[in-house]
Amino acid sequence: MQSGEPLIEEATATTPPKSDLIYGLEAVPPLRETIFAALQHVMACFVGIVTPSLIIGGALQLPPETVAYLVSASLFVSGIATFIQVKKLGPVGSGLLSIQGTSFAFIGPVIATGLGVTGAGGTPEQALGTIFGMCFLGSFIEMFLSQCLQFASRVITPLVTGTVVSLIGLTLINTGITAMGGGPLARENGTFGSPQNLGLAFLVLIMIVVLNSSRNIFLRMASIAIALITGYIVALFMGMVNLSSLSGASLFSLPIPFRFGFGFDVIAFIPFAFLFLITTIESIGDLTATSAISGEPIAGEVYMRRIKGGVLGDGVNSLIAACFNTFPNTTFSQNNGVIQLTGVGSRYVGLFIAGFFLLAGLFPIIGGVIQAVPQPVLGGATLIMFGSVATAGVRILSTITFTKRSAIILATSLGLGVGVTYAPDILEQMPTLVKSIFSSGISTGGLTALLLNIFLPGREEVE
Repeated sequence: MQSGEPLIEEATATTPPKSDLIYGLEAVPPLRETIFAALQHVMACFVGIVTPSLIIGGALQLPPETVAYLVSASLFVSGIATFIQVKKLGPVGSGLLSIQGTSFAFIGPVIATGLGVTGAGGTPEQALGTIFGMCFLGSFIEMFLSQCLQFASRVITPLVTGTVVSLIGLTLINTGITAMGGGPLARENGTFGSPQNLGLAFLVLIMIVVLNSSRNIFLRMASIAIALITGYIVALFMGMVNLSSLSGASLFSLPIPFRFGFGFDVIAFIPFAFLFLITTIESIGDLTATSAISGEPIAGEVYMRRIKGGVLGDGVNSLIAACFNTFPNTTFSQNNGVIQLTGVGSRYVGLFIAGFFLLAGLFPIIGGVIQAVPQPVLGGATLIMFGSVATAGVRILSTITFTKRSAIILATSLGLGVGVTYAPDILEQMPTLVKSIFSSGISTGGLTALLLNIFLPGREEVE
């Protein structure tokens, strides 16, 4: 690219910057390409889907068999939820290649609620019943909000959504770079940033960059899968793959609706209600990023219909998640990086992704193999994917004419959002409710952008 050449081509209010997709939204790629693309999404999102269950299970000191059940349930529900989101059943779903997974935003309130129940003498099962009961009722908040989005189009503008999408990528980069060093466990045992970890991570990262730059369409589409598989094999020979969890994995696991009962706590429900509002804003950002990267409109009637359907799908899927004993589901941002790198935005691929998650949920041994991917291998791939998500936010922001007002909104929102991400202990002295709402850089920055866009005088101009 020549010096001075614009990085992003001019875009209209209803059309995102020009895309170099190989397969667009409605394309049906050949079976081989479809499977490779689907597997890359599965590998990118798998850890994010199961991690909340592992964290919550450890914090509530749940029995290992209960934690394993929650992990299987989260994968099973992600399969159902992803199918609904990409297939679009009536008004429910976006019809985009949008992956659904367990939300990290609810971890704090979930743990606090569970500890409150057990601290009052309740059993872990009763704690889970109360948690899932509140998640069930809270999902109706997001469903209601999805029907009001057309009235919010003047405040949820490309400036707000572009800021949120950028924050999604920027805040996740911390996760990617930590994984490259070996993850939290490596910090504890003193191996964080070791030559082995960094060498493995950069092997994966460099392979993705090289393969993604290839003129061979198949190599570009399969770049993440090839790099991850190569990294997995190399790590296996280096003795860095731990498959011990497979010995205790059951062959088949079928989630049972309301296995832990149904409970409710009015006071504990308050942060859940706020978080469903925050999740709505995050989902709008995720879905806007998916639209932009897929070469679809990011404004106008088609865009608003997809956003409404996607947010409604989030709510419905969170309700289904509560019924099947797992935590609220939301759109995942990781898959946007996969779309960007592979050039495959076909929602047909999403049906295969849903199928893989369903199988992983029903047959825990499948999930166990994927879960054993070493952190440096994942880090090498996720770092560049999260960076791609941040780039998608920049592309959305490129559609507006920057004024002093918009620059202040963006600077303040990014500053607070990224700041909270890298210094989360700044909220330690705050009440639990405040920490629950603002512990996420995405929610902090997103709410800041939304509120400043409402109350600062002036209006946003779109090119």
